[in-house]
Amino acid sequence: MKNSTLAKAFFCLAIMSIMLSACSKKNDGGASPSGNYYFRATLNGTQKEFRSMKFQGGGNDNRWEHIVVGAYETPSTGAGPLSPSLDFEIWRLGGEIGTGSFSTATEKEMISRYAIQTDNGTLLYNTSKTNLTVNIEVISKEAGIRGTFAGTLANSAGETIEVKNGQFNLPYDELVIK
Repeated sequence: MKNSTLAKAFFCLAIMSIMLSACSKKNDGGASPSGNYYFRATLNGTQKEFRSMKFQGGGNDNRWEHIVVGAYETPSTGAGPLSPSLDFEIWRLGGEIGTGSFSTATEKEMISRYAIQTDNGTLLYNTSKTNLTVNIEVISKEAGIRGTFAGTLANSAGETIEVKNGQFNLPYDELVIK
């Protein structure tokens, strides 16, 4: 992975942390949006139901040139390290992200990360040397985003996490907390 792409990945991870722990919501009541929203996956054989999740994105001329979909296993309490997080991010500057299949093996500006926060730092698994495939079934500001994902993430020591049965259904630009 190029140094600029790696720097962008770490920058985006920091943005993801801010984005998912932000308290602002579009609705006036301050509660999570209603609906059957979810972000879940099986990581190394263990089913994970993420509890704090968000879909954001945008681009020029009402196109999706950049999207981020991610979640934390539990909402932030403000004390101690953040809970583990999983996300994927796709960039197509000047292009468009729509329904279809996207793979980190073929998309130059796509990455997925799983971060485990500790008091001593962050253990980061990503797709810089592995592959994750995302299938987007629906994407719009009105309907949000829905789809599936699966693949493998690796840390700098070469240890891997197998991601299976990944599913997401999220509204656009609203923090969902369950």
